[in-house]
Amino acid sequence: MTETKFTPRVFSGIQPSGNLHLGNYLGALKRFVDMQGPEMETVYCMVDLHAITVWQDPKELAHSTRELCAGFIAAGIDPEQSILFNQSQVPEHAQLAWIFNCVARMGWMQRMTQWKDKAGKNQQNASLGLFAYPSLMAADILIYHATHVPVGEDQKQHLELTRDIAIKFNNDFGVDFFPVTEPVIEGAATRVMSLRDGTKKMSKSDPSDMSRINMTDGADAIAQKIRKAKTDPDALPSEIDGLEGRPDARNLINIYAALADQSVEQVLADVGGKQFGEFKPMLAELAVAKLSPISSEMARLMNDQAEIDRILARGAERARIIAEPILRQTYDIVGVVSSARG
Repeated sequence: MTETKFTPRVFSGIQPSGNLHLGNYLGALKRFVDMQGPEMETVYCMVDLHAITVWQDPKELAHSTRELCAGFIAAGIDPEQSILFNQSQVPEHAQLAWIFNCVARMGWMQRMTQWKDKAGKNQQNASLGLFAYPSLMAADILIYHATHVPVGEDQKQHLELTRDIAIKFNNDFGVDFFPVTEPVIEGAATRVMSLRDGTKKMSKSDPSDMSRINMTDGADAIAQKIRKAKTDPDALPSEIDGLEGRPDARNLINIYAALADQSVEQVLADVGGKQFGEFKPMLAELAVAKLSPISSEMARLMNDQAEIDRILARGAERARIIAEPILRQTYDIVGVVSSARG
């Protein structure tokens, strides 16, 4: 069997579940922007079908999808350079997911950490969609033959399952059709933590708005949240080992490094010995400079939602140009199309 040469292509997506925050920006959007360029095609998606694995208010979901699109563009995603669309407009995602439901094994799904966390002890009352979520995620990626996926640490297990599905499909049918996708997990802040508790991930579901910086926050709110972020009484270290056992300090340093496009080591070399009273204003100034233009541009874009819909529709057309022939070839490999043709 000859080895297939796949076009270098990046795919990633974010759920439009509302309240886009700093963790989404540093862990995903900023990295998506950095990957734009002539070296690889970039395909970015609002995964609205994933969002409905748990109940969503329909009007809020539609609003959140448009707001997320505005966030993508305001952060620097160029909808002409990258393909930008929402998942439900490209039916090939769900169609390939059914094929993958028949390839993936129950045991693989039951091992998924996010399934255990989200379904909890009441698994019998969770939706089948939540259980099969990783199969749809695999289809999202492989319907474009994506070779690279920028993901956070919390999605690494799902990407490993995507690789397992690709390998099993190829082995089952004696083909080299789906690529074994490479995860791209890099940067100083791939996992941004709460400003109120450095041991917990920054989350839109945290009841305290002070725990996160929302991408819709203005300059004053951004600065205030950083000034009030939890810290410890010790000075900042000059070496990375000095952050051991100091989750709040580590979180703020990671955020600074990611916003400044520096390594943690570079930041500590500059700020080692400073107290938080001196460091926090530096971080606040940097965060305002980087983030407030994004929130302003998001607000501007949301004033013309018809234009956002046009961008998404055009992106879906471009996505289907890639996805439709890959699905057709998948059907031919499996035999469902050829048998239907007689």
